[in-house]
Amino acid sequence: MASLTIRMLDERLKKKLRLRAARNGRSMEEEARQILAAGLRDEHAAATNLADAIAAIIDPIGGLELDLPFRSPMREPPRFDDSPEDAA
Repeated sequence: MASLTIRMLDERLKKKLRLRAARNGRSMEEEARQILAAGLRDEHAAATNLADAIAAIIDPIGGLELDLPFRSPMREPPRFDDSPEDAA
């Protein structure tokens, strides 16, 4: 395994990393490894279109059921000819 030293890390960033690691029950080092792995993994798995991007968000949580609104039948389009029905 390789080691990595990050110099001149902003204190606010370090604090955020520490808090995130605590929320996830990990050490700061493990949290940093997870962040790097996720960031590099997603780099090549970019969605090719909007539908794929939405599916990538919705599928892991089990999908989404939406109630579709009622649709009435389409009305007859207007007629522009001189048919006897129009003359009244």
